[in-house]
Amino acid sequence: MDREKALRLVREQLTEHRYEHTLGVLETALELARKYGADQKKAETAAIFHDYAKFRPKDEMRQIIIDEKMPPELLLYNSELWHAPVGAFLAQKEAGIDDPEILDAIRFHTSGRPKMALLEKIIYVADYIEPGRHFPGVEEVREMARSTLDQALIQAIKNTVRFLMAKNQPVFPETFNTYNWLVSKQED
Repeated sequence: MDREKALRLVREQLTEHRYEHTLGVLETALELARKYGADQKKAETAAIFHDYAKFRPKDEMRQIIIDEKMPPELLLYNSELWHAPVGAFLAQKEAGIDDPEILDAIRFHTSGRPKMALLEKIIYVADYIEPGRHFPGVEEVREMARSTLDQALIQAIKNTVRFLMAKNQPVFPETFNTYNWLVSKQED
C-alpha cells in the first residue's frame, strides 16, 4: 500500500492530535530504520498503522481479543495495551497488510516482547521519542537512540514501568519479560 493511501486510511480512525503523533512516529521510525539498517518501507507502514485501533470502542477491542483468541491476560491489564494487538489484527483485516514483521511491530509497540526483531524495536522507540512527546525522561531516551537502540529501549521500558508503578497501575508481564531479555542479552 502506498504511503498516501495508508495515511488516508489511518487519518479516518484518529483524532487530529493522534494523527500528528503518527506523523512524528513515521519520521522518527524512518530515521531509526536508516540508522540501524531496517527496511524503510516496512518501518513506514508499521509506523503509520501503529495506532490504527487507538480510538476503537473498548467493547469492540475486548470482543476482538476474545474472538481472535489473543492472550486473555490482556483483558486483566490497562485497556491502553489493547490497541496494539487489536490494531495489528485490524490492519490485516481492513487494510490488507499481511507482512508478519509489520504486524508484529504494530502488535508489540506497547508491551514489547522477548526476542523483539529490529523493526519491532524501532517502532516501540519511535513511538516513545517522536518529537511531539514531552515528558520526564524522553530526552534521555532520544539521546540514547542516536547511538544504541537497545539501550534506548531499556530506558524507555524503565521509565514506563516507573510511571505505572507511581500511579499504582499493574505492569503487563511481557513488558518485564522484555526488559529482562534485553538486560540478559547485554550480559552475553
